Amino acid sequence: MRVLVTGGAGFIGSRVVAHLLDGGAEVRVLDRLDPGVHAVAPEVDSRAELMVGDVTDPAVVAAAVAAVDAVSHQAAKVGLGVDFGDVGAYVAANDVGTASLLTALWSRRFRGRLVLASSMVVYGEGRSRCPRHGLVSPAPRLPADMEAGSFDPPCPFTGCTARLEVAAVAEDTPADPLNVYAATKLHQEHLCRLWGREAGAATVALRYHNVYGPGMPRDTPYAGVAAIFRSALAAGQAPQVFEDGGQTRDFVHVDDVARANVLALTVPSATGAYNVASGTPHTVLDMAEALAAAMSEGTAGPGAGPRPVVTGRWRPGDVRHVVASPQRAADELGFTATVSFEQGMAELATAATRGLARG
Repeated sequence: MRVLVTGGAGFIGSRVVAHLLDGGAEVRVLDRLDPGVHAVAPEVDSRAELMVGDVTDPAVVAAAVAAVDAVSHQAAKVGLGVDFGDVGAYVAANDVGTASLLTALWSRRFRGRLVLASSMVVYGEGRSRCPRHGLVSPAPRLPADMEAGSFDPPCPFTGCTARLEVAAVAEDTPADPLNVYAATKLHQEHLCRLWGREAGAATVALRYHNVYGPGMPRDTPYAGVAAIFRSALAAGQAPQVFEDGGQTRDFVHVDDVARANVLALTVPSATGAYNVASGTPHTVLDMAEALAAAMSEGTAGPGAGPRPVVTGRWRPGDVRHVVASPQRAADELGFTATVSFEQGMAELATAATRGLARG
């Protein structure tokens, strides 16, 4: 099998490439090697064919899809962004890039499998359980409440003041994107699904939860929270934890994510959306404390080094709780995460990362 991996030089894409090659696949990597992402040109696995170019360029992507049997579409602009002024860059990279890829596949009359890197952000605040009203979609968080330190979203039923309990989201949970990045990921899913229906091809959307691990980007406004905390600790600074640190997430290791991609490309019955998650949620403060402890143990001894600081600050577009049910991926792909939170944090404490900062 010959597989095109767009964004195959990136954090997740490079691990997908490695896992595919280790499994005997031929791999073509398409990556523009954006200097805004890579401080220096990354080393792409020598076993893969590298094409340097932009997925939005029709000529480049037409050449990239030639003679491939399957496509793993990892190329994207990721992260929450700085503010709405990023909308054009996100739409260009994610929506236009995906449209360009699908146009090339359509022109080639491609009928192979397409796997899209999607995200848990499409769920927004996800689902919660109200003791009075059962399973609900939480109401939006109001700026005034967050300024007052009340961070948990309320029940959507008027007058209900019951405290909601977090519920795991399954793939049939209604989408509710709350920021520009989330909106583009959902649109990518829609475009791929429409192309697959028209082309008679199988499409899979893998909704990644909070991915971390060796090689993750750092020191950019778009880096994930694990990378931001690790960079702060490496500089001898305390991680700055937003809100009260009680935001709930599912942290999943990049090698588990890569394995899920290989399964999505190779399991004949795979179709539709799948959560890619560990199934074991932790709070953001849990993660900051675990990483701080692991980095301290690796340097000056247990308990040394700066501890996380809970700031009470908040950002519009952030969600409070989103955790996943991994059941569909287990049942249909045979995927379960294997790297524990404790193992992953210990590894991240000493692992190399990539970014713009040097020194």
